[in-house]
Amino acid sequence: MLAERTEYLSSGVHIGLKSCTKYLRQFVYKVRDDGLAVFNLQKVDSRIKTAADFLSRYGNIIIISKKSNAAEPITKFAEAIGCKVVTKRFSPGTLTNPSYRDFYEPDVVMVVDPLVDEQAIKEAKKKRIPVIALADTFNEVGDVDLIIPVNNNGKKSLALVFMLLAREILRNRGLVKKDSDFKYSIKDFGGDAPIVTVARAADDEQQPPEKKEKPARKKVAGTVS
Repeated sequence: MLAERTEYLSSGVHIGLKSCTKYLRQFVYKVRDDGLAVFNLQKVDSRIKTAADFLSRYGNIIIISKKSNAAEPITKFAEAIGCKVVTKRFSPGTLTNPSYRDFYEPDVVMVVDPLVDEQAIKEAKKKRIPVIALADTFNEVGDVDLIIPVNNNGKKSLALVFMLLAREILRNRGLVKKDSDFKYSIKDFGGDAPIVTVARAADDEQQPPEKKEKPARKKVAGTVS
């Protein structure tokens, strides 16, 4: 895995919400007694790696989010890999109107939340630009080409995800040979923020598939491969 299991758990990347859309169900490990869905850490890890592999092939990447918790993580991510970043409000026409002063033609668009960053996804779709998005359990992802199933609200969760993405992208580009060569720490991405809240309390450790017990809930149907 790209990070230790305990690091994933302590950052809260695996804690979803009480609602879960049909597509996101395939990434759910279990539903807790309090109704919160819990992502499968191995699938989260696999998607982070897949996204990093894809992003490392392109030079013109734009990362977008107006969520306040995402501003620090995505700004540091953009600095680390050398891409354009848009925090706060995404102006209509940024991807579609050549006469707009901040017009930009990226190879890939990445967003933190498909709901909050809906305008960017619409413009990317219109221009046939691939979209990668972080998605929590409640997100609709019909217009997203590649999702990373993860807690996309917690600042420490976002910090870890974007740190791992940056490190793996630089590794794939040959700029980082080993983890110790990566000059950034989790704190650089805002990872020193507390993550434990009433809505998103830390969950018990997930066990590897061959050891874990079957969840005491009905098997999820309608999985999309």
